[in-house]
Amino acid sequence: MTVLEQPGSSRHTSALPGPPPDWRPRVDPAPLLPDAEPYRLLGTDAARGLDAALLKRLYAELVRGRRYNTQATALTRQGRLAVYPSSTGQEACQVAAALALEDRDWLFPSYRDTLAAVARGLDPVQALTLLRGDWHTGYDPHEHRIAPLCTPLATQLPHAVGLAHAARLKGDDVVALALVGDGGTSEGDFHEALNFAAVWQAPVVFLVQNNGFAISVPLAKQSAAPSLAHKAVGYGMPGRLVDGNDAPALHEVLTEAVRRARRGGGPTLVEAVTYRIEAHTNADDATRYRTDAEVETWRAHDPIALMERELTARGLLTDEFAAATRDGAEHLAADLRERMNQDPVLDPMDLFTHVYAEKTSQLRDQAAQLRAELDAEQMPAQEARP
Repeated sequence: MTVLEQPGSSRHTSALPGPPPDWRPRVDPAPLLPDAEPYRLLGTDAARGLDAALLKRLYAELVRGRRYNTQATALTRQGRLAVYPSSTGQEACQVAAALALEDRDWLFPSYRDTLAAVARGLDPVQALTLLRGDWHTGYDPHEHRIAPLCTPLATQLPHAVGLAHAARLKGDDVVALALVGDGGTSEGDFHEALNFAAVWQAPVVFLVQNNGFAISVPLAKQSAAPSLAHKAVGYGMPGRLVDGNDAPALHEVLTEAVRRARRGGGPTLVEAVTYRIEAHTNADDATRYRTDAEVETWRAHDPIALMERELTARGLLTDEFAAATRDGAEHLAADLRERMNQDPVLDPMDLFTHVYAEKTSQLRDQAAQLRAELDAEQMPAQEARP
C-alpha cells in the first residue's frame, strides 16, 4: 500500500499535503569554506608586519631541512638507507608543522615527514632508523610526543583523533597535528578521521601536503573537488587553503588552528599547496609521469628562495647570519653522515620486543624458534675454538 492508498486518501484530491518542516543546516557552511586562492604572506604588504625573529628561525630551519634531505638521499644511494621519501620542496610544511606545536602537543607523521620530526627536536638518526630497517620505530613516541612514522596511507589520522579526544576527556591541554599527503585523502581512514573529529570536536589539526602526485597519480585523477580544503565543509569543520611553500603563511594558519583546537573550537583541515621536487622515493622514476619543465616551474617557487627574498628586502639576511645558518646545516649533515656510516649492532631477538606489553603464545613460540636457530649457528664457531 502506497501513501496515496492509505484510508481516507484520494489519488485525485486537489489538496496536496503541506510542506515538510523547514530544513536548516546544523552548521552555517559559509564560515567553513576556504578562500578561493591559497593564503600567502611573502611578497605581500602583510609581510612587513612579520616578526623578524620568527622569519630568521623559519629560514634557518628550512636551510637545515634542505641539507637534511640531500644528505638522507645520498645515504640511500650509498646503501645506508633502504628507502628515503624526500620532502625536498616541501620543507616549509614540515617546519611550520613542528614549530606550530607546544611541547605538550603530539605530532602524527607519515613516512615522508621525518623532517617534521627532526624540526621538532628528534635526533635525525633516530628519525631514519625505521627507513634503515633497524628498529620498529627508532625513538620513544611518548618522550618526544611524536607518533611512529606511518607507512600505510592515512592510518595515523584516526590515531591522532583518538589521542586528541582522549586528552580532552582527561582534561589534558593537548592538541594533535596529523600530516598526510594528497594521496592519503583518497583513503577511508581520512574520511573516518575527519568525521569523528568533527562530531567529537576533538582538538586535532589535519595538514594535507598537496604535492601534486600520489606516487604517479596526479590530483586531478583523484578528486574533482574545488580543493582538498573544501572537503572539510562536508564534515562540519573549517577548511583553510594556504601556499605550502610560504613558511610564514603556513606557520600563521597552523598556529591559529592549533590555538582554536586548544580553546575547544574543534578540528581544522589545512591544505598546503606545494610540490614534490624529488621522486616519490629512490625506487621511483618520476620522469615517466611528469616533465622536467614542470619541476623547474616549481623550483622558481622554492620555499628557501622565497624566504631569502623577504629577508634580503628587510636587511635580515646578513653575511654573518647566512654563514651561521649554512654552518649549522653542514654540522647536522656531517654528524648524520658519520653516525649512519657506522654499522649498528643489532640483536635479532629485538624483533619481539615492544610488540605487545605481554607476549602472546605465538610470539613466544616464534621467539623460541629464532633463539634455537641462532644458537645452532653459533655452535660450529664455538666448537672450532681451541
